[in-house]
Amino acid sequence: NVARALSVLMVDFSCALKLAMPLAVLSAMREAGRAHITVKGGKYLETLSKADTIVFDKTGTLTKGEFVVSEVIPNGWEKEGLLEVAALAEGYSDHPISAALKKAYEEAELGELSMDRVEQAEEIAGHGIKAKIDGRVVYAGNAKLMEEKGVEYEPCTVPGTVVYLAAEKEFLGTIVISDTVKPEAKRAIAQLKQSGVKKTVMLTGDRKDVGEAVAESLGIDEVYTDLLPGDKVDKVEALLGELSEKEKLGFVGDGINDAPVLSRADIGIAMGSMGSDAAIEAADVVLMDDNILKISSIMRIAGKTLQIVHQNIVFALGVKVLVLILGALGMANMWEAVFADVGVSVIAILNSMRTLKVK
Repeated sequence: NVARALSVLMVDFSCALKLAMPLAVLSAMREAGRAHITVKGGKYLETLSKADTIVFDKTGTLTKGEFVVSEVIPNGWEKEGLLEVAALAEGYSDHPISAALKKAYEEAELGELSMDRVEQAEEIAGHGIKAKIDGRVVYAGNAKLMEEKGVEYEPCTVPGTVVYLAAEKEFLGTIVISDTVKPEAKRAIAQLKQSGVKKTVMLTGDRKDVGEAVAESLGIDEVYTDLLPGDKVDKVEALLGELSEKEKLGFVGDGINDAPVLSRADIGIAMGSMGSDAAIEAADVVLMDDNILKISSIMRIAGKTLQIVHQNIVFALGVKVLVLILGALGMANMWEAVFADVGVSVIAILNSMRTLKVK
């Protein structure tokens, strides 16, 4: 009876169960680190393994975020004059589009840009810039800004990000800025679908024709365009409402405007190299080299980790219950009891190390 009691006591130790999850998770996070992926906690691996919908911001995530002026279309002005007005209006902004306009002005070698001519500048969120140049109020922004200010403008159908310029009510012209899709983006979307992602979505503030062209070229299932920063949160809320309790939604972004969406999604993934500090802080997973191919990598690691954790728990419980019953019946001695505790723990450790070999 004493031998039976000691056997049951030995089997009852829960070392294997305590080791089952932490070791697999730590191994997975180490493997993610080797792939230049930072995961801020083990619980996010489980969420990643259940992600059915992945939502992408466009600029800086699926595209390089390197804007270049591709066309200058003046309305009764010279191209050089229109470019100068645009560079002055955007002179105090650090937005990538503003940087592209200032760079285009410098490359045109039109002389030094005198910001003394700009009396005041104000950024209108989601619309553009309002500035006072040489005593005249100038607007530089999208079609919504022109419509809001009552400017009769000529809509531009050239693919790219369009900046309309107006002085008071006078339409000055249009500047088209292009962005380049990341070469790995299409393969990244294909790999996500192979990994079990049911739906991919793209959110962008760009025009409908530009957004749809990018989405079609990459094989993205749904695209929503002409969105303001606040609209992205609303759209993610709507997408979350379409999912069941077991399904999870991931959002991939890089900008400061993406921080609220990264926080709201079930799992937020940020770009670590070119991403803003706010986005990195709000995200649960950070791609340190901005390579979106790594999203499918971390999802594979997460899926394998969850599988190994389940294997460890089922194996440990199964062996313990079996030996516990045999011990109570007097059919298992102390050696079987030791194996049910220490042996199973060692096997759980070795099984957890398989996470280090996920390709």
